[in-house]
Amino acid sequence: MKRLVILLGAGALLAFVVSCAQFKSVTGAALDGAAGVGLISKQTADAGKSGVDLACDAFDVITPEQEYWIGRTVAALLIKSSKPYDNAAVNDYLNTLGQSLATASTMPETFGGYHFLATDTEDISAFAAPGGLILVSRGLLKCCKNEDELGAVLAHEISHVQDRHGVRAIKKGRLTSGLVKTASKTAQAMTSSDVAQLAGAFEDSVNDIASTLVNSGYSKANEYEADAGAVAIMKAIGYNPAALRDMLQEMEKRVKPEAGFGKTHPAAKDRIKKIEGLIKDAPPVSESAERQARFQKAMTGV
Repeated sequence: MKRLVILLGAGALLAFVVSCAQFKSVTGAALDGAAGVGLISKQTADAGKSGVDLACDAFDVITPEQEYWIGRTVAALLIKSSKPYDNAAVNDYLNTLGQSLATASTMPETFGGYHFLATDTEDISAFAAPGGLILVSRGLLKCCKNEDELGAVLAHEISHVQDRHGVRAIKKGRLTSGLVKTASKTAQAMTSSDVAQLAGAFEDSVNDIASTLVNSGYSKANEYEADAGAVAIMKAIGYNPAALRDMLQEMEKRVKPEAGFGKTHPAAKDRIKKIEGLIKDAPPVSESAERQARFQKAMTGV
């Protein structure tokens, strides 16, 4: 079994220096050879060759179900360092507001649905994992003065999901993506013991994907795109799109450009300039006493 793991790992690396046809031929012959001398069964060899086909198809679109499970992994790893904020009122409010905003997005539904959670940290941060898992820090909540501004934050993160920015980031790791698919397909023909060994061999690859998303952040182009998406959502649902600009102006006062959120995002002034162009023709939106009342009620104590 260890030889099979080494074989598959080496084969995936080989795919980067030879054509996919050569990769399939060499790895397929090796798997057949391993089956011929009794190292693995024919069923496992056939499953392994199917897995190799999937590795060569790493440029194909990741399915919504795969995106959901990848997103869960990423979110779970992030929560290990930023624990959830234990405040039911805040989290219920985030989900009610977020679900409403998502209906106005170009992706109103995902495989596992949208889920919003506050994290218990003073750091100013937000994260949209693939599939619709969105985390917002207490520090960022404090930057919002009203429901429209909080809605702008959530709409921005929803835009990352609808534009599949997480998937784009994951696709940069073709090797790890191919390995995970290979492992998944091959495991269907293995015993529970074999599966455990193979899962361990590829665990670091999954962690690499999550680390890339969490530590590197989305590209500046993605951030501008998410701002544009947020403005569109805000307009469609009837919130004030200028709230995104107002929230960024408040963030600009609080965020250190050389660390954290400031390090992984474009400068607030640059984002504000682009947003101004998007909202210049937007009709004015009257302040809502009802929105402000429920915002203040939910945010008490944050």
